[in-house]
Parts: sequence; C-alpha cells; structure tokens
Amino acid sequence: MTIAELKTETEKRGIPLEDAFFDQCEKLAVLLKEWNAKFNLTAIDEPEEVYEKHILDCLVPLAHETVAGSAADVGSGAGFPGLVWAMALPNTAFTLIEPTAKRCRYLEEAVRVLNLKNVQVVNRRAEEYAAEARETFDVVTARAVANLPVLSELCVPLVKTGGYFCALKGPQGNEEASEAAFALKKLGCGEPKVIFDTLPGGEVRTIIHADKVRPTPKPYPRVYAQIKHKPLLEN
Repeated sequence: MTIAELKTETEKRGIPLEDAFFDQCEKLAVLLKEWNAKFNLTAIDEPEEVYEKHILDCLVPLAHETVAGSAADVGSGAGFPGLVWAMALPNTAFTLIEPTAKRCRYLEEAVRVLNLKNVQVVNRRAEEYAAEARETFDVVTARAVANLPVLSELCVPLVKTGGYFCALKGPQGNEEASEAAFALKKLGCGEPKVIFDTLPGGEVRTIIHADKVRPTPKPYPRVYAQIKHKPLLEN
C-alpha cells in the first residue's frame, strides 16, 4: 500500500486526517525500519506493509470510535495503536505504557522525530502503573498484547467511570469477547460490543468496546502472575 492508497482508504472510511499525518506516516515507517534492525520491534517493517498492516489497521477503530480527552495504550510496543492515534488526534493526550526499556527508548525517539506534543511514554507494567493512575483515562486501548480476559484486567482499572476500553483484535475477537464478558463485568464494564471491519487485503479485524459503568473493585488489578495463571473466568 502506498501513502496515496492509505489516504484513499481513510477517506473512504470517513476518518478525517490532515496532510501532516501522512508526512508523519512516512517518517514513522523509516524510523521503524531503522530501529527494527537493532531491536526486532515487529515482523512487519517494509513501508508498504507498515502503511496497511500497522497504520491503517490502527486507524480502523477511529471510523467507529470517538477518542478524546485522555487515552492510554497498554503494552504499546512499537507504538501501535498509540503513536498512530496520537498522530491522527493531536488534541487528545496519549500515554504509551510499555514495560520494556528498549521499546520505550524507541517510542521516545519516535515522539521526538514526529514532533508529538501530546504523548508521554511510561516505562512501567500496566498493573503496577494502575497504583498511581487508577481510573484516570477516558479511553484505554491495546493491540496484540494478551487474550482478552487477561488484557481486561490490565486495562480496565485504568479507565475512568464513563470512559471505555477498546481492544483491537483479529478474526477471533468475537469468541474472545464472549470469554471475557465475565471479567469485564467484574472489573466494572457493561456488556462488550463487537465491531467487525476488513482491511483491503481481506484480513478481518475486530474492535471490542466495553463501557466503564462503575469503579473497578479494589483487589484489581492483581499481580501479573495471578492475572496470567488465574484469569477472571466464569466458573
């Protein structure tokens, strides 16, 4: 996919973007390839693939969701979707939460190169960061981090009541949403909504949206070992 094709796809989906966004996309693709040679951030680093399989993939939810105020990207990794959303939404404050120091160094360099004034990078585990940032974000998102019952406990405690959690998933997202319904309810969310979309190459993408309707009970999030080995599943 070329930059021109990326622009066509976003226009088709009704996602309003400034020309500066597409200039940033080109810079991001170059930077990602440079750093990927050192740190193995992603299996996809050729610009044409980055535009479709990373950038457009991250933009798809913005055709269906309103992201405003403050947002956090949990397990930001190479910055997807956090960097892309921050480029697209310069008036929204983004926090990229990433536990691996070398990835944080890359994210900080990307913020500098892309001249993003609306981003802070936090080198912490999400469940630990919740101790100081509990229920402070309007939107919390994550892409390709963990299965949804585990991911919900890492993300939902950071969402303020009245905000929402948005997980970016592949074609099995509907099954994950069903599996995580109990955890989401336990953590303070309503019934999850599942939205499907398709990339130009035919890959199905699932957006799982869960509104935060009440505060998360104090015992959550637990330490990661407990979250991973005993996820919140209905008996």
